[in-house]
Amino acid sequence: MNKVIVFIYLLISLISFSQKSNYLHDKGNLICNESKELVYCKAIDFYRNQQYDSCYTYSNRALIMTEDVDKRDFFNCILGYSAFAKGLNKKSLSCISNISESDHYKQIKKYLLGNIYLRLGEYQKAIESIESWISNDSNSSISIKKVMYHNLALCYLHKKKFKKANFFFDKELKLLSINDTVSLIKTKLDLANAYYEQYLDNDAIPLFEEAYNLAKNYSDVKLKHFTSESLAYVYKDQKKNERSITYFIEAIKWKDSIWNRDRIIELADQDKKLTVAQKDKEIAVQDEKLKRKEVVQRGLLFGASGLLLFIGALGFFYSKLRKQNTLITQQKEDLAIANKTKNYLFSVVSHDLRSPMNTIKYQHEQLKKYIETNNLEGIKEANNTAITVTESTSHLLNNVLHWSLEQSNQMVFAQKAYPLKPIVEHVLYDYENLIEANAIEISTNYIQNSIVNADRESIKIVLRNLLDNAVKYMNGKGKISVEIGVDSENYSYVAIQDTGIGIPKDRLEKINALKGVSIDKIDRSEGVGLGLILCQTLVKKNNGILSFDSEVGKGTKVTIQLPIVNE
Repeated sequence: MNKVIVFIYLLISLISFSQKSNYLHDKGNLICNESKELVYCKAIDFYRNQQYDSCYTYSNRALIMTEDVDKRDFFNCILGYSAFAKGLNKKSLSCISNISESDHYKQIKKYLLGNIYLRLGEYQKAIESIESWISNDSNSSISIKKVMYHNLALCYLHKKKFKKANFFFDKELKLLSINDTVSLIKTKLDLANAYYEQYLDNDAIPLFEEAYNLAKNYSDVKLKHFTSESLAYVYKDQKKNERSITYFIEAIKWKDSIWNRDRIIELADQDKKLTVAQKDKEIAVQDEKLKRKEVVQRGLLFGASGLLLFIGALGFFYSKLRKQNTLITQQKEDLAIANKTKNYLFSVVSHDLRSPMNTIKYQHEQLKKYIETNNLEGIKEANNTAITVTESTSHLLNNVLHWSLEQSNQMVFAQKAYPLKPIVEHVLYDYENLIEANAIEISTNYIQNSIVNADRESIKIVLRNLLDNAVKYMNGKGKISVEIGVDSENYSYVAIQDTGIGIPKDRLEKINALKGVSIDKIDRSEGVGLGLILCQTLVKKNNGILSFDSEVGKGTKVTIQLPIVNE
């Protein structure tokens, strides 16, 4: 019977390495103090604070600015390390490989290359780098040593060299503290897998159970899910079906609890608040009517006191009633708008969630069938489909949240002067992995940067929605181009153009008609996604213009125009 390694963890301690690399810390101080170059100092500061997105950007700039070998070694090192922390493994490998063979960087280079090759699945190269690091190591901390022992054991486990894998897992366990629960769980799971792959079930199963018991009393839900699912597979191989089913049920329970329940609770709370507010306003209207009747009755009773007094009192009360009626009318209009917003959001959620929920239900049914037939490829395919649908549903819920916050004036909105280019670059860096995974080429053309008056976070929401749509409607491989420039003295622009399927003419007219959309005309936007309505609303709130141009089969171009700050 073939056995499967259930879970293998890649345990790499980024914080530990960055804190313990004293040479990089001192070298960074020296470079910053000597050069006084702002870009250098920012890159170094972001590295020390583990702000790897910003470090990635500024260390890239620093490499462009210097030809000095020593400085290039330093910035290649922190750039490669930042790319590694961001999951950009090929970029990280390129940067670390460019470091010279200086004595100061030999151990750092071997450390990082070993971990990068492990992530890339090049296990023999990883073994050579890590063993070379271990043989030359003399003063590393225990936390770094246990990481390297763990990763070396993983390499041998992948290479089916189980004795060596067991040897280094044991070395790691000797270094682990009893309070380091997470590392203990992961290492015991990996060591159990090593024994299990060798059919040493009597050694493997107790380790699986130890990991399960540790996770059971620990707060990490994912570890609870992993350990219970591991035991489910183990007991399934042992033909202990009742125990296997028990652990499978527990694993499914933990998996379901990971789902984004906070979003659902938030929507339910909003519904409850809207209902309560509606009832309160209805009561207020009735109270106003009762007060109005009392005022009229008092006016009639006191009218006999004299004609002049009656006329004066009547004029006073008429003025008061007019103001009250105006207030009531305004409250009714506000209530109608709030009710229409609520109904629209519910219609979007009920319509757009129905399909993904049915898909997830179907995938779970398929997953159950594949588990019963032990069809691993089917399990993997069904799981990947469920993950994709969940990500799409998460994007929908984010749009609903942003829209509801904007309509209820709860969204933090602060217009300030910002350079446009860094905003666009920050969003593009966030999309590097998604674009790489979909085999999409992206190009940028920064014709002219400018300072715009806008709320930075709301503009990022718009850019993310537009990039999501460009990737979503790309027909297989394609290209996305992003251009920044100035089209007049008053406006700067960002243009996003893709080679996707394009937009039909009738739907394009509806989308462009959104320029004048308001809450009382929300029915005009029927048939158009909430994401585009949210984009149009946020751009308009920033005093900007959003326009679309498309041709079916060739692609779509979206242009955002934002007001320039006149210096």
